[in-house]
Amino acid sequence: MFKTFAIIIKEHRDLGFRQILKLARAELNRQYRGAAFGWAWAIIKPMLTLFVFWFGITIGLRYSKPVNGYPRFLWNMTGFLPWFYMRALIPGGAACIRQYKHLVTKMKFPVSVIPTFNSIAELYIHFVLMALTFIVFAIFGYFKPDIYLLQLPLYLLFMFMSFTLWSLFAGMIGAISKDFHAFIKSISTAIFWFSGIIFDINGIHNDLLKHILKINPVSFFAMGYRNVFIYKRWFFEDRYALAVYLCTLIVTFMGAMWAYKKLRKDIPDVL
Repeated sequence: MFKTFAIIIKEHRDLGFRQILKLARAELNRQYRGAAFGWAWAIIKPMLTLFVFWFGITIGLRYSKPVNGYPRFLWNMTGFLPWFYMRALIPGGAACIRQYKHLVTKMKFPVSVIPTFNSIAELYIHFVLMALTFIVFAIFGYFKPDIYLLQLPLYLLFMFMSFTLWSLFAGMIGAISKDFHAFIKSISTAIFWFSGIIFDINGIHNDLLKHILKINPVSFFAMGYRNVFIYKRWFFEDRYALAVYLCTLIVTFMGAMWAYKKLRKDIPDVL
């Protein structure tokens, strides 16, 4: 396992950090090539999603009770902020290697780098949306820099690690089987609804259900971002959620290493 990890690190080092960043920017350009608004869609699409949920919950269901002194719109926004990154990589990770099959089949390109620059490309968009979140909080008069913001880079690192490893595992399997990618796409909606994005998991009275929902890593990051912006809690205060997430990270790492070791030599022939 660790020998495979050392191979992956070497492949990244040999290609170079600057080249990986160039590939990430090329991936962004590919996504929005031909669109009249270009990169603006990276902001327009998430904002439209947020508006629809705000309208449905606040206007339609008339549920607009403030949360911890913050307007529910801001509470929703902080939960959706990490979701937009994860939403792109849950099904996108399973398709990333197949999308770049020309790199794998027509040249000697390190397959392990594809999930990395794909994840970095989504991270660029995430940074833009995060800056927009700070601006919206400031407009509403709720942007108060405090010590809890120091957790944000940690959540970012955890999220990047988790979904880059996921993309490596799922991308390898997805390159072998189109059915796997179709399956992941089909359950993405369920992952969303069974996470703590549009409701507070800690507010559930059934302890067993609460613990089950916290197994979903999406819930860990939705709650984490709200801990930073809304609840003002430290990441280690919910020890159960942290322990479950770390176990999930280890399992994802092991799955990614296994998939890369077993399949990397077969991928060019399959594609």
